[in-house]
Amino acid sequence: MPVFDFNNTPEESNAPQCTYTIFYSSHSQAGPDHPMLVLDNSAGKLKHHSNGAFTNPVRKTAFEFKTEEGTVSADILQIDARFVSLLKWLGENHINVRLSGAVREEGYAVYKIREIAFGGGSKLSAEDGFLQFMIERLLSSDAPSEEEPDEDEEETGDSMKLTSIQSITDFMNCAGRTLPDNIRLWARRNLAVARSNEVSAEERRHAQRALSIMMNIQWKGNYFESIDPVEARRILDEELYGMEQVKQRIIETIIQINRTHTLPAYGLLLIGPAGTGKSQIAYAVARILKLPWTTLDMSSINDPEQLTGSSRIYANAKPGIIMDAFSMAGESNLVFIINELDKAAAGKGNGNPADVLLTLLDNLGFTDNYIECMIPTVGVYPIATANDREQISAPLMSRFAVIEIPDYTPEEKKVIFSEYALPKVLKRIGMEKDECSLTQDGLDAVIDLHRNTSGIRDLEQAAEHIAANALYQIEVDHVKSVTFDAQMVRRLLG
Repeated sequence: MPVFDFNNTPEESNAPQCTYTIFYSSHSQAGPDHPMLVLDNSAGKLKHHSNGAFTNPVRKTAFEFKTEEGTVSADILQIDARFVSLLKWLGENHINVRLSGAVREEGYAVYKIREIAFGGGSKLSAEDGFLQFMIERLLSSDAPSEEEPDEDEEETGDSMKLTSIQSITDFMNCAGRTLPDNIRLWARRNLAVARSNEVSAEERRHAQRALSIMMNIQWKGNYFESIDPVEARRILDEELYGMEQVKQRIIETIIQINRTHTLPAYGLLLIGPAGTGKSQIAYAVARILKLPWTTLDMSSINDPEQLTGSSRIYANAKPGIIMDAFSMAGESNLVFIINELDKAAAGKGNGNPADVLLTLLDNLGFTDNYIECMIPTVGVYPIATANDREQISAPLMSRFAVIEIPDYTPEEKKVIFSEYALPKVLKRIGMEKDECSLTQDGLDAVIDLHRNTSGIRDLEQAAEHIAANALYQIEVDHVKSVTFDAQMVRRLLG
């Protein structure tokens, strides 16, 4: 019986060999001077058209093709950063291609890749359309960032999502006890349904989807850090000019956190004319509380089911918008901004959608018809905006601390236009402050033209119009700057 000794046999490395360097290009068309990649042609075997396949990148980054002498391998020397992943895909799937290229001093410059039928024939396969679509899409893209990955940077789990039954099961085994009791029991029941063979595939799919939604939300406690009233005031001043009483009332409402370390019993209802900065106030409060925020536009809701979700008995069942908001925020503590609360109207004979919000506002828990589990809402701080308080029901009004947002005075509008609106527009379009200015009577004319409009949105539009006209005169008439007086303002905005 023969005996073989392999002790002195040289070990072949299984490590992948990367032969190329990456260059960054944003050219929208490939050609001999702007190739997608460059191959080593030191052997002179590559011609204008060459049929073959890219090797699996796990083994080597090269292009293999047949000649009269047999199979030849040409290393990839350079590659456009936009095409790295595409070439890996071609190699991993052993797709036969025909390269069109030009022989250059630095190598064979490839500027066209076509898929060919199996066996190297000239007939193109049906999938070539997809390949050409991908190449055109990549060529029309900008070069990716040249930043090198930091190997010492710690990996984070921010992008991890629990979607499979296995990952959800592992999470329940490792961290199930960190969940609220009712959610842990609910998850165990739904996990049993998702893994059962005694229910329909539809029921298993719904159970798995509901589990994925709930397990990807970080369920936090109801302890909140104290807020700094000085910092809170600074943030409000950034977002809102004037309105000192409004800012004071807001801080007085949320300062309760400093003693109780829980959210105030009442949310904020901001009522005032359009364009007075109600939404900006809501975003500012979210910054003060250091919570993620999500918005709900009640003007687009005409059926309560849009908020509460649909029952799983339907094949196309899905969660409601409120549950989607928790999912998007990724945690249970958030600022819930309810826009246009007065625009919610009854529809389809199913009642008023706004009344669905009552359980959310009571902080007793919210139940979605699809999820079928009570969601704790003690960490939800609602902020609603409205134009007309008469359109809001008394039960809803009683859940909020109501703050009236007054319109700006003419003097406040002058400051907002000259100090905020116009400089903001000039900066955005790349103009200097001295290129576009207004005389005092010109500023008075702007405010007078908008004396019957509420808020500052029309003033911002006026600033856009004035700045655009000044830029036109500078670019076309070659003037150095434009100063608008009252007559010019009235002729332009009249």
